[in-house]
Amino acid sequence: MRLTTTLAAAAVIAVSGVTANAGGLAPVIQDAPVVEVMTPAPTGSLNSGYIVLGLLAALVAASGSF
Repeated sequence: MRLTTTLAAAAVIAVSGVTANAGGLAPVIQDAPVVEVMTPAPTGSLNSGYIVLGLLAALVAASGSF
């Protein structure tokens, strides 16, 4: 009786294993690769030296009017 129970259990495990894979394995879903595009940092249209020079000229003009 013990051998029959063991064989029956083995048969149930084998059938359930085949049934689980009956449709085949699902294809692996691959994510699209992430591509980072390096964009240059935005730059101002004026050089910072011109701004400092303009402020200095404004200070000289303001001090000359007194």
